[in-house]
Order: sequence, then C-alpha cells, then structure tokens
Amino acid sequence: MRFLVLDPFHGAAGDMIIGALLGCGADQKQVARAMGSVVGEPVISTVTRCGITAIKVDTNATPARRTLAEVLARCDEADAPVEAKELARRVFARIGEAEEKVHGSRTHFHEVGADDAVADVVGACTAICSLHVSGVAVLPLALGRGTAKGAHGEFPLPAPATVYILEGTGIATRLGDEETELCTPTGAALLAEFVSVQEPALGPYTIVAVGYGAGTRDPPGTPNVLRAMVVESDAAAMPQDCVDILETNVDDVSGEVIANAIERLMDAGARDASAIPSIMKKGRAGHLIRVICTGEKSAGLAEMMARELGTLGVRCTPAVHRFVAERTEEQVEVTINGQRRMLPVKCGWMGGRIYTLKAEFGPARAFAADLGVPVRDVLQAVAGAGWELVLQRGRPPHEK
Repeated sequence: MRFLVLDPFHGAAGDMIIGALLGCGADQKQVARAMGSVVGEPVISTVTRCGITAIKVDTNATPARRTLAEVLARCDEADAPVEAKELARRVFARIGEAEEKVHGSRTHFHEVGADDAVADVVGACTAICSLHVSGVAVLPLALGRGTAKGAHGEFPLPAPATVYILEGTGIATRLGDEETELCTPTGAALLAEFVSVQEPALGPYTIVAVGYGAGTRDPPGTPNVLRAMVVESDAAAMPQDCVDILETNVDDVSGEVIANAIERLMDAGARDASAIPSIMKKGRAGHLIRVICTGEKSAGLAEMMARELGTLGVRCTPAVHRFVAERTEEQVEVTINGQRRMLPVKCGWMGGRIYTLKAEFGPARAFAADLGVPVRDVLQAVAGAGWELVLQRGRPPHEK
C-alpha cells in the first residue's frame, strides 16, 4: 500500500506543503489550475535552502478579509476535483472552529481569510488528491516560540488558533529553537485534515519519492523546508483497509425514520450504519448517526443521509485506517429435531488461529421458523458445529 509521510521538522505553512507534494509527483498543472481559478496563476520555482533543493510556491495574492461563507464559496468555485474542494472546505471549517474558540462568535477571518490562504488550501488539497495515497502520517511538528503581531495585536507563539487546530489530532509537536512562527494556522489545519495513520503503524516501508517544499524565509544554518515522502508499506504486515466515516446529529427524527434510513444506507453500499443515543445541546435527547463506507461511496451516502434524516450537515472523516481480520464463511451441517440443513457461519482469523465465530442470523432464523423452535437454539447449534469444524482444520482454508 502507498502512503504519504509528511515531515514538518521546520514547521508547516500552506505553500511549503504544496511544494513538498509537487516534489513527490503531485500533478503540477492541475494544482496550478486550481490555485489560479481562486486567486491567480501561482509562480512555482526551484530554490535552495541551506543546500537543499526545494520547490517554492508563490500565490501572488493580496490581503483580504472574508467571512467563512465567502471563503467556502471560493473553494466551491475552484477548478479542482470534487474531493479536493470537499477537503478544502473541511480544512477551513477547522480553522473557523479554532477562531471561534479563540475570539468567540465572529464574522470575518483575518490572516487565514486572505486570498493566499484560500489558494494554499485549494492547491494543497488538489495536490494530495492527485497522489492517490491510501493514508497520511505526520511526523513531529515544529511550532515556533515567542510572540507575533496580528489583527488583534500581539499574540503568543504558537498562535492560539494553531494550538486549537492541533488539539486532539494525535500529531506530535515540539516548540523548536527559533523565536518565530514556524507553523501557521493554515499549515496546521492542512496537516490536521490530512493525517489518518500514525507513522509507527506503517511498519517497515520503502521510499518511492521525496519532495521538499520551501518557506519564504532563508535563515542561515537552518533549512526552512518541509519534507514529504511517498512510501510503500508491506500490506501483509498491516492488515488494514481505508474507509470514510460519516456522522450527523439529529434530535427531531423518529426511531422509525432512523431505522428506515439505516436500512437504505446499508442497501446503498455502506459497510456499517448505526444510531447512538446522545444528549445534545439544551439537554435535548437525540442520536448520533454514524456510517462507515468506502471513499467512492462517501459523497452519495452523505447526500442520502441529508435527504432521509433532514440534517443540514454531515461530517466526513476521510481515509480512516481500520484493522481488518482475515475472515471466511463456512457451511456447517446442523441437525435439529431430526432435520438436517447446511447453514453459514462467519469466522475471524488472526495469526493463523480463529478468534471469533458467529452464525449468520438470517438463515438461522429461517430454519428456526421452519422447525418452530427458538432462534437462539439454532444459533447455538450452528456455532457449536462451526467451532468443531474449524478446530479440526486448525487454519484458514487457503492454507490447506
């Protein structure tokens, strides 16, 4: 499986991330077209930082103040793939939530609402989508220290918004040695949205491509770059696959409507769907609706959730890696009240040994109805026959 490893050892900003991804083989024409459609044609050049050749991206944008709605509208207008625009919207949603935590309810972005931030986010999201990796790991991030001046005056570094953005992401951080801002809110939000796997979980890997993205400053003795690596990981050593998680909260939908929505979502290709009781704002009882699906079905299932449940928003956590056990389905012979039937049982294997076994409920229920016996009696009989079969075999069928 192919992954992206981002190494922000000297901090992160949007232009640095784009440059590093371009160096790894991201589609430069597509990225330039996407950035140009929201701001203007970027200048992409090759520079050196302390002897390291890196790609420098300049948006040539002018300062601006925009509302979050205006920023999201510009993302929607970008000449970029749909998945890149959706990713960009989630990045700015993170920034918006962080700014509200810092400043309270607000109308306008400041530095992060400028055109260069819009171009950087759209460009970085387009770049990472063009690499088609299965997941992203982020190594420890240098944040910087000291103070800086912004729209509200002097503030401590790392910036308050940057700290809130990184909260709960699992990204390891360090302050670094420089008295300056090394990680911008835009850079932090991009890394927070991209990360989906912890680097140790990749196990041994081979490096396929390396790229360096350059920052604007060129301090002596310190390479102001961000490194990206496309790597191949041994899939056999990491039994995982990649899914999206869709979630929405509802407090005005009946149980019958929720049950129907779950059934429709499963029929439409969801891997799993559930409703979790929750206490929502103002003490209202509600449900968290959660859907697990493959990336290609994510957009369609999100639309179905909105239609079926009447919700105004669906959160998407993309490219989540999950442990997937080796599984087999066996047919076992069961005799109850003198009647024989072959029924399916699902087995989960780990390390060449079975660790879970479960009878399929539907066929067991049908047999129980035919016999006029409790379904739990059939389930127990099927499970017993299943354990007897697999313990005799001792290993998955393909290892015979």
